[in-house]
Amino acid sequence: MTLDYDLFWSFRSPYSYLVTKRLIAFERDYDVKANVRPVYPIAVRIPGFFRQVNPMWPPYLLKDTVRIAEMEGLPYAWPSPDPVVMNMGTGDVPAEQPYIHRLTRAGTLAAERGKGLPFLFEVSSIIFGGVKNWHEGDHLGNAAKRAGLDMDELDATAETEKERLEGIIAANEAAQKAAGHWGVPLMVHDGEPFFGQDRFSHLQWRLEKKGLKKR
Repeated sequence: MTLDYDLFWSFRSPYSYLVTKRLIAFERDYDVKANVRPVYPIAVRIPGFFRQVNPMWPPYLLKDTVRIAEMEGLPYAWPSPDPVVMNMGTGDVPAEQPYIHRLTRAGTLAAERGKGLPFLFEVSSIIFGGVKNWHEGDHLGNAAKRAGLDMDELDATAETEKERLEGIIAANEAAQKAAGHWGVPLMVHDGEPFFGQDRFSHLQWRLEKKGLKKR
């Protein structure tokens, strides 16, 4: 029997990027399936969040993510541009967000088409993998193609189905909160939450106790 888990994931989260290659290998090697549920990043979901955050957190996050990327053998750099438009000095986040809405809606469509994990990985790999101006030219188009999708078609569908997709994203965020955590990546199996890329091994352990088998 195939076991599954919900994956709450954000296109602005470096930790989401850093775990996704492992999740793809997990699904390749084991009889398991991720139910990909994209959510908006905390900067967009919680107004004023970065006006209240401890100033020691961002520098630590950068050091930590660089270290994890080196351990995992992944290219890594802070995105240029940032998927969330914000004033890093004040923490203010404007309502107009040209990148994160596009990415999250496209990711939701990719999940519906059974290509969620590959799309998350390929797109986050250009966002966090050191590709400058990842939003321009063929970068997103080629990433989507590697995942077996057409970025132009995703963009067109996302525009015509914007309200439906926003409803799905809102439902994902409500389910994430109901599972017991607000952060990403959040993996949830049978009501049990596993928050953070460093909890992937805990998820695998739990699923193995539930009878997870190799393919």
